[in-house]
Amino acid sequence: MPLTILSGAQLRSLLTSLDRDQILSLQQNLGSALRDYSIGNQDSGCAATLQPRRTAVTRLCGRTTLFMPASTRRAIGIKVISLQDQGGTPGCEVESGEDLRGTKRVTFANEAGSRASMASLSSEMSEMSFSSQEDSTERSSSTSSENDPLPNASVDKQPIDAGVSKTMGAWPAAGSRDTSPQGSITLLDDHSLPFGLINAEELTPFRTALTSTMIFNKRKRVRTIVVFGAGKQAYWHIRLALILRGEDIKRVFIVNRSFERAAQLLREIYGPDNASWRGNVKFSAVSSEFGEYKRILNDAINKADAIFCCTPSHEPLFPAELLTSREGRRKGRLVSAIGSYKPHMSELHPDILREEVAVRPPHRHFHKHVHRSGVVVVDSLDAAMKEAGELIKADIKPQQVVEIGELLMVRDASKNATTPSDDQKHLQEWVERGNVIFKGVGLGLMDLVTGSDLVELARARQIGTTVEDF
Repeated sequence: MPLTILSGAQLRSLLTSLDRDQILSLQQNLGSALRDYSIGNQDSGCAATLQPRRTAVTRLCGRTTLFMPASTRRAIGIKVISLQDQGGTPGCEVESGEDLRGTKRVTFANEAGSRASMASLSSEMSEMSFSSQEDSTERSSSTSSENDPLPNASVDKQPIDAGVSKTMGAWPAAGSRDTSPQGSITLLDDHSLPFGLINAEELTPFRTALTSTMIFNKRKRVRTIVVFGAGKQAYWHIRLALILRGEDIKRVFIVNRSFERAAQLLREIYGPDNASWRGNVKFSAVSSEFGEYKRILNDAINKADAIFCCTPSHEPLFPAELLTSREGRRKGRLVSAIGSYKPHMSELHPDILREEVAVRPPHRHFHKHVHRSGVVVVDSLDAAMKEAGELIKADIKPQQVVEIGELLMVRDASKNATTPSDDQKHLQEWVERGNVIFKGVGLGLMDLVTGSDLVELARARQIGTTVEDF
C-alpha cells in the first residue's frame, strides 16, 4: 500500500487549484457522510454510534491537544492538532459516554436505522412568515451599499491593492497571534494500512468552510457578507463563498481586532493568483482600532445577509441587539459560528441564541419580522452540547438543536417528493430565507472523509510525496 504525504505547501497548492465543480463534489461527499452520521446509517460506517470518542489534553503551558479519531466503511483515521488558547485547566479530558440521541429532540431521527420524520421541527416552524417587508429592507440596504463611496478594497476607508502601504501593520494589536491549529491527520484503509498523512493546518479550515457553506449555497440572498477573523478560517470561508456564489456577492466586510492581520488577509486576497475567484467584489477590512469602529460594525451587520464568525473569541464579537432588536429582526440571515471550540469561548452573545429558540405565537406586528425557527443547527449534537460555549451559556437544550446532516436528509427527501408537503415547503423557505444559526465544533469524520478525497485527487495530479510499500 503506497503512502501519500501532503505537506502544508503541497496541500495548499492542491486546494487552491480546485474549481467550482470539484469543490461541490467534495462538499457533496462530506454532506452525505454528515447525513449518514445523523440518521445512523450503518452501511456507510459513518453513523455516530460508530465514531470513537475524542480526547483533549491541556498541558501546563496552556496548549491544548485534540485527538480526533473517526471511521467509515472504507477508512479509519485520527487527527492530532494543538492550539494555544491559555483558557483551559491542565489535564486530560475524555468525552463521557452519555448519549443525547435518546432524548426527545427537535430532530428527524432518534435511533440508528429508523425512518426519519421531520414533523417535530416543522411544527415548531409552522408559524414562520416571510413578508415583503424583508424584501423592502434588503432593497434599501442594497441601495446604500451600491452607493457606498469606499473603493473596492479598503482598510479604515483607505484603498488597498497588491502593494499595501508600508504603514499598514506597523503596530501590533490584540489578536495578532496565529491561532491556526498545528498537527496532522493519519489515514488508514479498512485493513489498517496507512495510505495518507496530511498536514492539518490547511485541511482543518478548508473542511470547516466546506461544511459552513452547505447552508450558504441554499440561501436566496447573499449579497453582503461579514467575516470575523483574518486567519485561515476566514480566508477559506471567503474563498469558498466567492467560488460558489461569486455572481451574487457584491460586498465583503472583514472584521478583525488586529489591523495588521486584516491588511495581511487583504494583501493575500488581492494577490494576482486570486483574481479568478475574487471577481469585482468590494472588500473592506474593519479593525476595532478604528475610531468609528462601532458605527461601521453596526452598519456592516445591518447590511449582512451572511455572517461567518471565525475567531477563538472568549467574548461575543458584536452586541446581541444588532440581531435581536426590532430592526435587527426585519431580515433573515445566516450566522455561522465555527471559531470557538471550548465551553469558556463564545463568539455569539447568548441572547442571540435565546431569541432564536424562543418560538412565539403569531402577533399582528410580527409580519414585519422574519420568525425564528426554534432551533440552532450544529454539526454534532453530542459534541456541541459539551463544547460549544454559545449553547452552554445560552442554556440551549438538546431538543432545541438539529444537526446539519438531518437538514440535508430533508433536502434529499424534498427533491424526491413529487409534491412537497407544507412542512417541506416551510423548511425549504426557512433554509433559503429565514434566520439560521449554525454552530460547528468540528468532527474527526469531516477530516477523514475530506482528507481521503484529497489524497485521491493528489495522486491523480501527482502532488505530494509517495512512499511505496509503506
